[in-house]
Amino acid sequence: MLLRNKSIALLFTGQALYWGCNMIGITLTSLVGLQLAPLNILATLPLALLVLGNLLTVQPLSLFMQRHGRRPGLMLGASCGIVGGLLGALGVWLGDFGLFCLAALPLGAYQASAMYYRFAALEAVDSTQQGRASAYVIGGGVLAALIAPSLALWSQNALGTPFVGAYLMMALLALGGVLLMAQLREGAAPVPSKGGLAALRELLGRPQIRAAVATTAVGHGLMIMIMTSTPLAMQFCGLSLANSSQVIQWHMLGMFLPAFVAGQLVDKLGSIKVAVLGSLILLISASIALSGLAQAHFLISSFLLGLGWNLMLIAGTTLLASGHSTAERGNAQGLMELSNGSVAAGASFASGAMISTLGWGAVNIGTLPLVAIALLMLLPVRNKAVARHS
Repeated sequence: MLLRNKSIALLFTGQALYWGCNMIGITLTSLVGLQLAPLNILATLPLALLVLGNLLTVQPLSLFMQRHGRRPGLMLGASCGIVGGLLGALGVWLGDFGLFCLAALPLGAYQASAMYYRFAALEAVDSTQQGRASAYVIGGGVLAALIAPSLALWSQNALGTPFVGAYLMMALLALGGVLLMAQLREGAAPVPSKGGLAALRELLGRPQIRAAVATTAVGHGLMIMIMTSTPLAMQFCGLSLANSSQVIQWHMLGMFLPAFVAGQLVDKLGSIKVAVLGSLILLISASIALSGLAQAHFLISSFLLGLGWNLMLIAGTTLLASGHSTAERGNAQGLMELSNGSVAAGASFASGAMISTLGWGAVNIGTLPLVAIALLMLLPVRNKAVARHS
């Protein structure tokens, strides 16, 4: 599919560039924040504001693409990544925490646009291949996982002021994203249905939509909460930046490498079973994180965290696609990403306070109630599917 379908290949590569940018940010931003922030508790504020930038732009961006098409919307989002990277570099160079925080908002808009790459993939194939198409595009992050840690370590000291080069590298990667999205073949944008709260309430009245939204929101929120805290937790345990970079790399491999089989699992087993499997893997990840503070505990739990996120994102995305009409695409996809961003924003804001006051253990214990919510939302959809086949 990657070789035959140009749209999938472009989205795959664009995803790799985005996650390369994101991985540099995950590795370094909380550490830079710790250096620049007036209080340690504010160290993760830039990452929280990145999530807020995502939250503020994700729904308008979805509706914009519903009316004007994917290509201009995805180019606009990647352009925001250029702005964010340049502002971040300037903030680090000047030692200005406020400016560094401001840079996170356009980077959040880039993140919001990149989350739609997998939806664009659904529109490039027929319904029997949607699981694989979205999974392959998500799998573009494998390239980022292999290259980005080295880029982060090299670029942080590439210029006279530490970390300035890393944020310039993020801007360069985002520029590559703009150039790729400019080549995306644009299909006809469907006539949108009416928007507003009434449309969102109507969508949320469907158990299938609720289950899909809960699945991706929980998986994404937990991934953000734990990975925002991980570099700080490792630093508090006396582990080096090189150790953190290796853990982030394995986390990214867990996020993206399984995509090349997860899509086939969804197409064969169905979204519900794969979502439940992803939930259980997240619980195992938390259990390993709670069992010790050695490098191996961080590495294995982070890998499993990425794997659980991958399965829940792909399963939730394909479950959503089968629960709405083409005219409802903008509202439904925007609702999913708005929910993902809302949960992730809360998780990101909470993670800094939790790890500074309650510790690493509390961050992982927070996994339990959120996974329970996802499983409860999946239950009625699963029961309906079982009744239909019995």
